[in-house]
Amino acid sequence: MPLFGKKPDPKEQVREWRSKMRKEQRVIDRQIRSIQTEELKVKKSVKDAAKRGQHDVCRILARELVQSKRAVSKLYASKAQMNSVVMSMQQQLSTMKMAGALAKSTDVMKTMQSLIRVPEIQQAMMELSREMSKAGLIEEMVEDALEGVEDEGLEEEADAEVEKILYEVTSGQLGQLGPVSTKLPEEEGAVGPEPEMADSDEEDEMKQRLQALRS
Repeated sequence: MPLFGKKPDPKEQVREWRSKMRKEQRVIDRQIRSIQTEELKVKKSVKDAAKRGQHDVCRILARELVQSKRAVSKLYASKAQMNSVVMSMQQQLSTMKMAGALAKSTDVMKTMQSLIRVPEIQQAMMELSREMSKAGLIEEMVEDALEGVEDEGLEEEADAEVEKILYEVTSGQLGQLGPVSTKLPEEEGAVGPEPEMADSDEEDEMKQRLQALRS
């Protein structure tokens, strides 16, 4: 057989895919650390707002913390899914016939469909999916599989998480104070002293930075 038409070595392909997966896991690790660093700053803003009696600001920032914690949980789940893909590929290598190639795997297919919905690693996972498709490991991704990036809002039960975070961050000063407001005090007609308004603007900027990290 001509060298030009030689098929790629499955072992070499798996080794390369595994290396790419590890690289993207490090990307996820950096994103997690960035989010957690911002969380510490937001927690400080919650404490400062609590001291000034800006309870609505505290609740809004607490909701941002809930969303950030969920984002971090999803990133950790993505890392676990990537490990699952690597293990599936290695298992195939150990059971592959001498003259055969990588067999199609529905488990890997489903996991890759999930991973390409993670914004932080979407491009890399799409490229890997195309390579796996060419190698016959998975079916070619269709447009429907690339759509539907989740953007889940906070459900009603998230209020309990908000209360828990408020209680923990403020050492019991806040928490269990009723439904969460989605408006800042000035939007509800409550006008505070100028220094507190300036601090509120700073907290709003902090919230935007936290949102940017999750996007």
